[in-house]
Amino acid sequence: MSGGGVPIQGPDRTDQELADLDVPALLREGLAAGAAHSELFADGRVAAAIAADRLGVRPRSLTFLAEVVRRGGIGYAAQLPEPLPGAERTALARAWLAAAGSAAPSAGSAAGSAGTDADDQFARWLDAVAVILGVRQHAAPPPAR
Repeated sequence: MSGGGVPIQGPDRTDQELADLDVPALLREGLAAGAAHSELFADGRVAAAIAADRLGVRPRSLTFLAEVVRRGGIGYAAQLPEPLPGAERTALARAWLAAAGSAAPSAGSAAGSAGTDADDQFARWLDAVAVILGVRQHAAPPPAR
């Protein structure tokens, strides 16, 4: 290594360990500025990307959902008949939306009430999950251990 760069450390958790995280619980506590806030915006994003990847979610679908949350709020997005295309993907999105909505019950409770801190944080979280998902879908699989 040239120059004095900092070595990159490997992952602390395996994909399976991350997939076992309770993402809705992290959303409930993390968006409410609880102790899980840091974990939600770190391992929670990766865990969500793994779950989405396993269901074949496309990153642009999450980006679109994030924009709906920004413009209409969590409550509005939760009322969509199909927040992500397909039954299994919709169930995943509904679990995340319900958890995010319960973290800030007044957040996005009606159309036009977007812009709360919880709406903004959740939209940013969805965007980050979309980026991680895109990287995972375009990267080579990790070497077997």
